[in-house]
Amino acid sequence: MFGIIRPCRNRLAPDLRESWLAHLCGLCLALRDDHGHLARVVTNYDGLVISALVEAQSGRSRRSAGPCALRGMRSADVATGAGARLAASVSLVLASAKVGDHVVDRDGVFGRAGARVVGRQVARRWAEQAASTGHDLGFDTAVLVDAVARQSSVEAAAGAGTSVLAVTEPTETAAGEAVAQTAALTGRPGNAAPLREVGRLFGRLAHLLDAVEDLAGDRASGAWNPLVAIGTSVEEARRLCDDAAMGIGLALAEVEFADDRLVHVLLVHEVRESIRRAFGEHHAHAPGHAHAPGHAHAPGHT
Repeated sequence: MFGIIRPCRNRLAPDLRESWLAHLCGLCLALRDDHGHLARVVTNYDGLVISALVEAQSGRSRRSAGPCALRGMRSADVATGAGARLAASVSLVLASAKVGDHVVDRDGVFGRAGARVVGRQVARRWAEQAASTGHDLGFDTAVLVDAVARQSSVEAAAGAGTSVLAVTEPTETAAGEAVAQTAALTGRPGNAAPLREVGRLFGRLAHLLDAVEDLAGDRASGAWNPLVAIGTSVEEARRLCDDAAMGIGLALAEVEFADDRLVHVLLVHEVRESIRRAFGEHHAHAPGHAHAPGHAHAPGHT
């Protein structure tokens, strides 16, 4: 999705690290199985949060996968089922939009006409495949496509005095709907509203952190950056990021989980770490086993 959650071994208890890797591998294999080998390139750390949220609400769904070079040729139990497939669909439709944007902007490898033709074909195929998987899961990916499509017009209309939250709104909407869908997949409709808020604030945070991390480079190249375009200070961006992180934690507390340990580490501890990293602060170790859950927990690449 965005790439802001990057946990390291020191910040995950062994059982949570194993679970995190199961979701990462499960996302990669779901992309391959539903959409072909090329689609595996869109595997990303943030996308697996969707899979983790489904499992946190419904319990484990795993299968054994054979040796993979990315796992040092070791076999592993990987996440499977609707959670992994939803994560794949969401990751693919957002990647499709990103490739489409690069084609329009003629960025990097898409500067050549032949590459742009291929890029358009890949973006179209990924969007169609993501929509097909989403349909199987009862999720209309058009809500993501529409939100992403509005981003360019929102940015074009933004200027001095525009609220930065007007610029982050399409990202917030897309992330909110994707995360809320995990409640539908797990038969927990009461979780939809707080999870939509989790996703919305996560989208806001991701957009702002991306702007902060790109600020120096965008200023040097003259590329569009929301903080520069509308005059939002780094200090204000930090305040909004801290508020979003706090809101995510509060919204998660309203969700009924079977086992929230991994999602708590990813969406509370690791989100805080992403903020510190973006603003150039030293990281703080926050072991996954330190969390005392607020909800009762159920027992638990070929």
